Amino acid sequence: MLNLDRVGALCAVAQTGSVAAAARLLHVTPSGVSQQLAKLEREMGTALLEPAGRGLRLTPAGELLARRGVELLSHASGIAAEIAAMRSEVVGPIRFGAFVTASRVVLPSAVRSLLSRYPVHVTVTEAETEVTLKSVARRRIDIGVVDSWESAPIDIPVDLQSRPIHRDTADVALAVDHPLAQASTVPLSALATTPWVAWGAGAAFHDWLVRTLRRQGFEPRVDFEASDVSTHLAFAAAGLAAALVSRLAVDEPPAGVVLRPTEPRLHRDIYAVWRADNAGPAIRAGIDAVEEAFASTAQ
Repeated sequence: MLNLDRVGALCAVAQTGSVAAAARLLHVTPSGVSQQLAKLEREMGTALLEPAGRGLRLTPAGELLARRGVELLSHASGIAAEIAAMRSEVVGPIRFGAFVTASRVVLPSAVRSLLSRYPVHVTVTEAETEVTLKSVARRRIDIGVVDSWESAPIDIPVDLQSRPIHRDTADVALAVDHPLAQASTVPLSALATTPWVAWGAGAAFHDWLVRTLRRQGFEPRVDFEASDVSTHLAFAAAGLAAALVSRLAVDEPPAGVVLRPTEPRLHRDIYAVWRADNAGPAIRAGIDAVEEAFASTAQ
């Protein structure tokens, strides 16, 4: 394996005509150049320099190596420049993971923005927050978009970095003829005998709803389970159940449904998470694009 510093010393001698002049060119001592040349000859197994009067001249092998060495050094310098550019430019793949609502409402806009600005390839994997955190830690994705409800906070691993990028609020969805439909704020405790529609048992959103309502002093009766917010709203519109729906997931409720703030208020913080050893320009640009997309939903 050729050592580039030693090849550079030989090229400097070929360019300047002497060890002393090569040392001045390289800003090292003449003995340092001589040591590099001696090591290079041992590596190559042949003489590269030979006496010529009071000076030195390159042997045929030395001339070949010096000539090719200039090309080699130029090529290595180009590679270093490309790598430096990668550190300062937004290039390469960006792999996102996100919970369902973010994947549907926010990620399309963020991805479109990234593709319009940079030469990147973007992928998105939809999964619950716990799965996304594991995928980031295991290097399957680069940026995770995860949610953490105040009543059921997530535990972000210490080896991941995070940045809060949005705060969301949940409202209660009720039929327009529900006794509390016209209230400015609906106490959750007033819905103790009301059936609920929620995600399926075992899903993070289901567990959050049950935990939240238990804190209001009652065990919720989840009679209907569905994995789509529009279905939740349909059951609410039919007067069959109440639902907790995030504002991020619903811009305008369908006919027959009202959305009312709750007491207590229900908030979740949304974070971007990434590995500390994977925080280059592309990752920063991806996080910024997602934060911008969230901000546009709040306008």
